[in-house]
Amino acid sequence: MTQLKRRKLNKTNYHKRLKSLKSEQIRVVIRKSSKNLMIQFIKYDDVGDHVLLTLTTRELIKLGYKGSRSNTPASYLLGLLAGKKAQEKEISSGIFDIGMYNPINKSKLFAALKGLVDSGFEVPHSEEAFPSEDRISGKHISKYIKEAKGVQFGKYKKENLTPEQFEKNIQEVKKKILGK
Repeated sequence: MTQLKRRKLNKTNYHKRLKSLKSEQIRVVIRKSSKNLMIQFIKYDDVGDHVLLTLTTRELIKLGYKGSRSNTPASYLLGLLAGKKAQEKEISSGIFDIGMYNPINKSKLFAALKGLVDSGFEVPHSEEAFPSEDRISGKHISKYIKEAKGVQFGKYKKENLTPEQFEKNIQEVKKKILGK
């Protein structure tokens, strides 16, 4: 039997997709690129999927976030923001869809899921998959910034973002998202 094109290209697992479509729940789809993460809320229809809401980590810049848009804290903040925006559009629950990515516990994909859960969005999950609070708050990145001797954290140095300011920046953005 020949494989379908999207399966051959490793883009779609049709067994998984059919199972999620049968549930008739909104899918919370997360995708990552080298610089950004994207979360979409998608509802299935016989005519085709309808994207109800799309957010990327670029949205965090508008809230004052100064760090990398592809790290664990940015993933968490994106999940938190996505959960709040979804609730504003009266989307209160869904199922998490990571597509063809390997489900690696404590990864940035699950940091985004933790953000969704912390926002009050209802999604089936396991607490064991979530990264630690130190990783979500950026303490591990601050440690590396302190130890870095080369240009690895050049963007942070260019913006005069010290390790302490980096952690504070994450907390400020989190407060803005939560409306505190």
